[in-house]
Amino acid sequence: MPAAGVEVCAVVLAAGEGTRLRPLTERVPKALCPVGNVPLLDQALARVAGLGLAGPDRVAVNACYLADQVVAHVGSRAHLSVEPGDPLGTAGGIGNLRHWIAGRGVLVGNADAYLADPAAPPGPDVAALLDGWDGETVRLLGQAAPDPTEPGTFSGHRFVGFSLLPWRLVRDLPATFGDLVRAMWRPAEAAGALEVVPFTGTFYDTGTPGDYLAANLHAAGDDNLVDRGATVTGSCERSVVGAGAVVAGAVRRTVVWPGATVRDDERLHEVVRAGAGLTVPAGA
Repeated sequence: MPAAGVEVCAVVLAAGEGTRLRPLTERVPKALCPVGNVPLLDQALARVAGLGLAGPDRVAVNACYLADQVVAHVGSRAHLSVEPGDPLGTAGGIGNLRHWIAGRGVLVGNADAYLADPAAPPGPDVAALLDGWDGETVRLLGQAAPDPTEPGTFSGHRFVGFSLLPWRLVRDLPATFGDLVRAMWRPAEAAGALEVVPFTGTFYDTGTPGDYLAANLHAAGDDNLVDRGATVTGSCERSVVGAGAVVAGAVRRTVVWPGATVRDDERLHEVVRAGAGLTVPAGA
């Protein structure tokens, strides 16, 4: 927990277009794409709820691209911030919520971040960000990079989806387009006020079809993950099959979205199937 007297809220960022995941995101926002048959946004909300941050007074979700779907899905579970026009970016999205944040520190999570820590249930894998925080420094959850000098790293670590921001910096963020890297993280690093908290679990940003498939396969483990509402008369090998899906053919290392269909003459391998015929290869 943070130091005494330091109050924290959470913001889950869900406004992006998910362009690298197209065509899957042409009709469904990336935040609602399922991993392990659970929408990514729900996984993020469960993670912060595991830290005691739940309800519209403690957690907010921003939305823009296909915002009506995000708003309907979140309902009353969180405060909703709908951005007009184009998405405001990670910094602008936080700036647009300044009046709601109102003096608190902010745990910011990307809805598209898939994290798994086999040693802990949802929540404690990011709890170290809050542990003993004094409300003054910027903290990032990071994973050691194979090449610590590669661009985009912080103290030899790659960012893995969650950061902790002090109010003293949030209060000056404008509600205009901007990203947290340039608006906050790099300036804090230059000022010696950035801390990287190591994360040793599994992380995927799910931004590409390959990473999205890999996250789903990780969620499935060494077996299939088939929703009880799916119908499988064909064969499945280490695949994820959603509610209402029908698999009459053969799928291997494949994700079949809720309601999707695999015909009896189809053999799918390392792809994502959505609807009756949209097939996205992992390498797309």
